[in-house]
Amino acid sequence: MIEIHIETGDITTYRVDAIVNAANNELILGGGVAGAIARAGGPSIQEECERNGPIEVGQAAITAAGRLPARFVIHQASMRLGERATAEAIRRSTEAALAMAEANGVRTLAFPAVGTGIAGFDLRQCAQIMLEAVRRHEAAGSALTDVYFVLFDADSRTAFAEVAEEA
Repeated sequence: MIEIHIETGDITTYRVDAIVNAANNELILGGGVAGAIARAGGPSIQEECERNGPIEVGQAAITAAGRLPARFVIHQASMRLGERATAEAIRRSTEAALAMAEANGVRTLAFPAVGTGIAGFDLRQCAQIMLEAVRRHEAAGSALTDVYFVLFDADSRTAFAEVAEEA
């Protein structure tokens, strides 16, 4: 059974097997969560992204985590570079990130609110899509033990917590 945690914090500080990057399909670590990962984790993450990318929107790629306390970064491509995220892209990329986690022996995973920052997607709808994807993944059988939704501020945390309680 996957234990879901909804917290306010800095995803780059989490000691989990993998953190998820709200990525663009070019895997360029620019602003938002990706920029924070690049700053905290060091240049090796971007260098590895350049070897792995670009990928299609809705896919995911994995890299080492550089100086971050996590082992891996899973780059969840929910948008094209410079564009906005869509519900379908968030759903497919969340599923891809979960599959990538399973394929790499990840047991503890931390997600941001993918697509809600630079990509401009609605926070509550993001929470519904991502939480539903985790529940479907668990129902299909999963080795994950803990999934953290690490949110930037109290309003984001409240939105995710409310959606989780509604299910």
